[in-house]
Amino acid sequence: MLFEHRGKSPEVPESAYVAPSAVLCGAVVLGENTRVLHGAVLTAEDGDVRTGTNVVVMENALIRGRGRHPAVLGDAVLIGPHAHINGATVEDEVFVATGVSMFPGAVAGAGSELRINSVLHVNSRLHPGTLVPIGWVAVGDPAELFSPDRHAEIWEIQRALDFEGTVYGVPGDTPMRSIMARQADYYAAHVNDRRLED
Repeated sequence: MLFEHRGKSPEVPESAYVAPSAVLCGAVVLGENTRVLHGAVLTAEDGDVRTGTNVVVMENALIRGRGRHPAVLGDAVLIGPHAHINGATVEDEVFVATGVSMFPGAVAGAGSELRINSVLHVNSRLHPGTLVPIGWVAVGDPAELFSPDRHAEIWEIQRALDFEGTVYGVPGDTPMRSIMARQADYYAAHVNDRRLED
């Protein structure tokens, strides 16, 4: 399904395939031979989503473009089922496995691998060719790799990366009630989305 959002519509070349149950919303530009499988959602909130050539976005993945952080996928990229790519850049020939999460400002360098349920944190950068093991967390610029049980060490690096400011545009001590009021207003823009003819 294709939707116009904030006055912008998806661009899908003839060589691409978008499954009938997938959603492309707003300023989404697919590259040649891109495949978007069932249940996947590519949504350009107030920032673009762009893919290179020969990209496969598997079932139920979410790719979200944000104003200050577009979601950009290079050539020959695999985005696995249930992966979450939120305002991140995935360079050429990157393997993103099932359940991976990438946050705004993150960059996965060319040829890197993010294994099942791994995390590339906000404003973190993986060097090209880096492998993030199953369930591990990559954080920092350049990213350091941690097993998930090392939360205190992860937090020491993550604290300086400004998660709240990057993701929500607020200081770190902003109450959740205020953050969610802002988020509700932000996502209210979807009320005016218009479904396009398939």
